[in-house]
Amino acid sequence: MPAAWSKCYDPQGLRYGVPTYPWRMAPEGLATRRQLRARGLRPGGQEIAAQVMVVNRRQGGPRVAYLYRIDRAKPVRPMTSRKWGALALAMLARRTCPACGTDAGYCIPRSLGICIPCAYPEGPAV
Repeated sequence: MPAAWSKCYDPQGLRYGVPTYPWRMAPEGLATRRQLRARGLRPGGQEIAAQVMVVNRRQGGPRVAYLYRIDRAKPVRPMTSRKWGALALAMLARRTCPACGTDAGYCIPRSLGICIPCAYPEGPAV
């Protein structure tokens, strides 16, 4: 086992307090939040079952992803009509140009803060 993996391999949880596995070496039946969401599940209040760790020398320290048991996960709650409405209003606010007040049809770039025609009124430079 490579030296970097030996720092990440602790299946009993003695070093980190939680069973720890190297990246892509987790046992079956465990999944991250993102993997649960892809299956239409959520952790549902359960404790962290284990963690996956990778030592990244470039960014300074180890990166960790928490794992949850799939058999204890609960289905994702469906969005209510009020949540759909709030999401629609938020997206409308992101598409509305503060300069001209029109719906641009796309999310306004945060770098500009206004729609493209307002930012470049003379048109594209050729």
